[in-house]
Amino acid sequence: MAKPITMFANKQKTEEELHSEKIDHLMEYIIENADGLKQTIALLHELHESGILEAVVSLVKAKEKVAKIAVDQMVRPPVTNLINNAMAAAGALTELDPTFTKKLVNGLSTGMKNAEESVKSGEKAGVMDLFKAMKDPDINRTILFGIHLLKGMGEGLKD
Repeated sequence: MAKPITMFANKQKTEEELHSEKIDHLMEYIIENADGLKQTIALLHELHESGILEAVVSLVKAKEKVAKIAVDQMVRPPVTNLINNAMAAAGALTELDPTFTKKLVNGLSTGMKNAEESVKSGEKAGVMDLFKAMKDPDINRTILFGIHLLKGMGEGLKD
């Protein structure tokens, strides 16, 4: 009877075999992705020709300096004021009824068109025209809206 195998031969690959395997895997990858690699090379060529690639490389090399400049610019008072105002405006907009806001914007748009037409026509208003306008329900509604808007703003500014 034959002797049982008690030792396994672990064949170690040589450096040359490892390199050959890596090259084979890389060649397979290149063949599978030939179109994408061609496009990538074409893109790099165009970026190089236009000088953008050099600028990007310089930007990456100077990443710490660029990051410091960006952070310094972001903490300037005008920028922080802009961010704070945008956040406050967004907060205020979340409290408004979207349906009413749409009506208000549509009304504003219509009013702007009418105002533009009156400016182009050059018509003039007299005191009597203002009294007649007060009887117009649309104008009266807008005046009351403005009065209540001003009242609410005044209450808000009181705090």
